[in-house]
Amino acid sequence: MYRFDSRVRYSETDERGCLSITGIMNYLQDCSTFHSEDVGGGLAYLNEHHQAWWLSSWQIVIDRYPRLGERIVMGTWPYERKGIYAYRNFTIQDLKGGYLVRANSVWFLFDTKAGRPVRVKEEDVKRYGGPEERLAMDYAPRKIALPEKYEEREPVLVMKHHIDTNHHVNNAQYVEIVRELLPDDFCITELRAEYKKAAVLGDSMIPQVCRTEEGYVAALCDMDKNPYAMIWMRG
Repeated sequence: MYRFDSRVRYSETDERGCLSITGIMNYLQDCSTFHSEDVGGGLAYLNEHHQAWWLSSWQIVIDRYPRLGERIVMGTWPYERKGIYAYRNFTIQDLKGGYLVRANSVWFLFDTKAGRPVRVKEEDVKRYGGPEERLAMDYAPRKIALPEKYEEREPVLVMKHHIDTNHHVNNAQYVEIVRELLPDDFCITELRAEYKKAAVLGDSMIPQVCRTEEGYVAALCDMDKNPYAMIWMRG
């Protein structure tokens, strides 16, 4: 397992004084990024080899939101690979080892020169060690379906602050956009996200939001109603 320690900063908290859902997602992706950097497979290596690790889906279970000032430990490890997909678990724990957040993620390796995904080879993942044992949690399907009845909201324009080093909308930003459409008192306890295609600067995303018994399901779609991302939330 790869680990790094931190402390919840005020700039990362929400209106309740807890680490925000976007802050949680940022910590998780920072953890895998640090892992890649520390084993020689970071951004410089990927750019040189015309590669990028792109996220296909998240499942994030929040056992307890970390509080302002709380010291936390992030952990991540790969546990499996199949075809073009590589699977990775994440945790955020308190200093006593209790789980605050448990997560599963599915990634694929993208050839930036050819503009397509490529099969994950042993040489692409051996530097990360493992595979390790899969984290104990209830694993949900990768794919998310939008119910037939939904409410369409005003389009959201992709701005510069949404974009990351891959020159498309960062995975956490899709969730932040959807969160802005939800009631203020809705607290996410489990989140799933499926990424269909990358939105880039200047795109307009049309939110389609549906209330469910468990929480909400939302799609962020292009002008032809094809989804960029599907977001499922339990609360």
